[in-house]
Amino acid sequence: MTFETWLAFSGASIVLLLIPGPTILLVMSYALGQGWRVALPMAAGVALGDFTAMTLSMLGIGALLMTSATIFTVLKWAGAAYLVWLGIKLFRAGGTLEARAETSPSSQLKMLSHAWLVTALNPKSITFFVAFLPQFLDPKQPLLPQMVIFEATFLILAFANAFGYALVAARARDVFRKPSAIRLFNRIGGSLLVGAGIATAASRQ
Repeated sequence: MTFETWLAFSGASIVLLLIPGPTILLVMSYALGQGWRVALPMAAGVALGDFTAMTLSMLGIGALLMTSATIFTVLKWAGAAYLVWLGIKLFRAGGTLEARAETSPSSQLKMLSHAWLVTALNPKSITFFVAFLPQFLDPKQPLLPQMVIFEATFLILAFANAFGYALVAARARDVFRKPSAIRLFNRIGGSLLVGAGIATAASRQ
């Protein structure tokens, strides 16, 4: 794996993590209702959930690579199309962000467990990783070292992203209630996703 490949993976991961999904909405809901104290347990739960989903995805990717290089290539093309579809969907989402304040008292263990379950058991998480990871894997190189590096990188970024969202949501609650701000955020994120999908497809022509 080259440093450029790792850097591209890190950049793409940051963009994708910044886009609010079900997990981030859960983090924000707790933070809006209970403040900054939820940041650490929620971020830890998100990282554990991503670890679960990502590990399952990697096992599937490894099996596909061992079965057929052609199937692996088709998966990479399908992944590029999936990124474009996600981008278009996000761009058209408008200015809505459903994150209602979770005000009922919860222990840190309960918050961690909730974040882990929502992240790990979301079928879209595994689908996403199966579509996303092959874009950066080199089938000619040993698979395990690449997967360990990518997984560790993504989990660190996922933890930092969830932690940051919790802190920001706890302090800047009004920002997340402005449709204009959310609309702009969705359109920028959607455009970046579409660009990533197109760039991935174009690089293989």
